Amino acid sequence: MLKRKLGTSGLEVSAIGLGCMGISFSYYPFPEKKDAIELIRKAVESGVNFFDTAEVYGPYTNEEIVGEALAPLRDRAVIATKFGFNIQDGKMVGVNSHPEQIRKAVEGSLKRLNVDVIDLLYQHRVDPNVPIEDVAGTVKDLIAEGKVKYFGLSEAGAQTIRRAHAVLSVSALQSEYSLWTRQHEKEIIPTIEELGIGLVAFSPLGKGFLTGKIDVNTKFAEGDLRSKLPRFTEEAREANTTLLDLINRFAERKNATPAQIALAWVLAQKPWIVPIPGTTKLHRLEENIGAANIEFTAAELQEMETASRQIKIIGERYPEALEKTTGL
Repeated sequence: MLKRKLGTSGLEVSAIGLGCMGISFSYYPFPEKKDAIELIRKAVESGVNFFDTAEVYGPYTNEEIVGEALAPLRDRAVIATKFGFNIQDGKMVGVNSHPEQIRKAVEGSLKRLNVDVIDLLYQHRVDPNVPIEDVAGTVKDLIAEGKVKYFGLSEAGAQTIRRAHAVLSVSALQSEYSLWTRQHEKEIIPTIEELGIGLVAFSPLGKGFLTGKIDVNTKFAEGDLRSKLPRFTEEAREANTTLLDLINRFAERKNATPAQIALAWVLAQKPWIVPIPGTTKLHRLEENIGAANIEFTAAELQEMETASRQIKIIGERYPEALEKTTGL
């Protein structure tokens, strides 16, 4: 698979990464551990070298699975993980990016991932109670100590990004970006382009909706995050099929699947954007990887842009409370 550089920091990863969250968090039912390990190792064999996890995905179990899966392939993998939440009684309880909490999280992640250094360390969610300069300064110290290589932020605002970057170069911003989640195009993407920061796009398939496999009749398993999201109510799913119609037209034209078109669109926006679709199924992994081979002409991209701008997406990403407290 082709590689991409995340901005100007020097961090180079596969054009498509693997979001590992769903292996143990938010998307029930979870796969067996052996199947998750097989999936991750198959991804490496297929050219994927960029893997995204976090201490709160489980909590903790996700990092353990990723660490075990990649242990024999460590020299072929770039592992990203995140800090930034309190964890009590096995549950995520509020943001916490105080320096001592960052160090505690990093020590735990190093052990669970079974690595000497974390390739890319993100603040999972901005903590309004801790100056971002203190956060960046703590990570800067961890880099000097050889425990972290690169620093990232997740779902941060433009001014927060600038303030952090002034203390320590931010290599990547991880935020949701897809054909149906484009709010970052107004201010965030121009800001990180100016600063030489890459974008890691999570949920590039709209939490599965853009694959065309979810419709008004879909029933989500108990505990599935999507059952709580405004954009996944029956009414919203029915209304948002208009966007799927557009994607399907291009899928037929390109002899591709809707998922591949959605991922290829993300890849086509900027050369420093890397989507990290998640899956627990081998055939979906192979399908997603195939998106890296799809190219659009300038005319096709303009056609998609014109058509998609006329489509109103129904439903917010998250309920207000969840929007404020998660970096999913």
